[in-house]
Amino acid sequence: MSDSAINDGTGTGEDGRPPTGDGTRAVRAGLPEPVKHEPTLPGPVFAAHFHLPGEPTGPYTYGRDENPTWTRLESAITELEAPGRDDVETLVFASGMAAISAVLFSQLRAGDVAVLPDDGYQVLPLVRAQLEAYGIEVRTAPTGADAQLDVLAGAKLLWIETPSNPGLDVCDVRRLAEAAHAHGALVAVDNTLATPLGQRPLELGADFSVASGTKQLTGHGDVLLGYVTGRDAAAMTAVRRWRKIVGAIPGPMEAWLAHRSIATLQLRVDRQNATALKVAEALRTRPEITGLRYPGLPDDPSHKIASRQMLRHGCVVSFTLPSRARADRFLETLRLVEGATSFGGVRSTAERRGRWGGDAVPEGFVRLSVGAEDPEDLVADLLRALEESAD
Repeated sequence: MSDSAINDGTGTGEDGRPPTGDGTRAVRAGLPEPVKHEPTLPGPVFAAHFHLPGEPTGPYTYGRDENPTWTRLESAITELEAPGRDDVETLVFASGMAAISAVLFSQLRAGDVAVLPDDGYQVLPLVRAQLEAYGIEVRTAPTGADAQLDVLAGAKLLWIETPSNPGLDVCDVRRLAEAAHAHGALVAVDNTLATPLGQRPLELGADFSVASGTKQLTGHGDVLLGYVTGRDAAAMTAVRRWRKIVGAIPGPMEAWLAHRSIATLQLRVDRQNATALKVAEALRTRPEITGLRYPGLPDDPSHKIASRQMLRHGCVVSFTLPSRARADRFLETLRLVEGATSFGGVRSTAERRGRWGGDAVPEGFVRLSVGAEDPEDLVADLLRALEESAD
């Protein structure tokens, strides 16, 4: 779906109901029913245990199992990931990796086969090693060109990351999900880079949408959080059980901060995505830059499929400078872009990904996360830094 097809939240919905545009949904997601003299978004509930006389029934018994602050956040994320669905649930975790681990290790057993991308998040090789240590066979293939289709036979779970991090390749989620289900495999999509305002994996056929809420969902670089949204009750029960066993739970303050931040998600996403496109258009004219990737560019290799399945194209732009030294000088010369890892924040950040050693990228490869600065200021800073960092 193209950006022009996005509901802007104006007008009235069917049968006179309130509008359900992305902005309206984000602002109101997960809020309790209004109560006179009570806050519109109640503060975080700090509780290790709850009053529990008699039999242990009811929603809140012990702080590792449930918390009212989590419940509100989980409801909000569900509304964003699967609008209008009442057969979907979300579980929040202490980090994105906690959420990823919960899906993989709750669904797979010794002897199972998992299919992962070989160009995804840099921690996935560590995940692969741990899965293999538990007797799980792991197959990998690139994200682009739907290459994971070729290694699906006999798989129990297919893990998709689209757009991929940091290469920004995009695959056809619907096509892969249909093929995986035909093989009897579950499908999980890492939706971190897209966010639920950019892509809704469950609507494309996935069983799980998994993400790091540390990134653009919360957007301020001050929260570690993850979540799993799923449509299969039995599978989500297993994920919930894993969370209970491992105890990978978010603090109530982190959950409250995340919920508060979601109210501005549509504003941030639209600003950052629009600026990212302007940045990509400016960088494409530079002779020292190669391998420029942004799914929103009409000539990007992923643009065709991205425009079919994504509502918005993300805030990350990647490109390669001629050498490690040139990339380092460029990053040091920037004034409006902070040198930091992660992405999705309101302040632009960038890094040379090769410094971590976990991504198969050239030494001069740069991942740029576009923030909410004025686009003209950011473009000017980037172009100035390119000029001043030249040999």
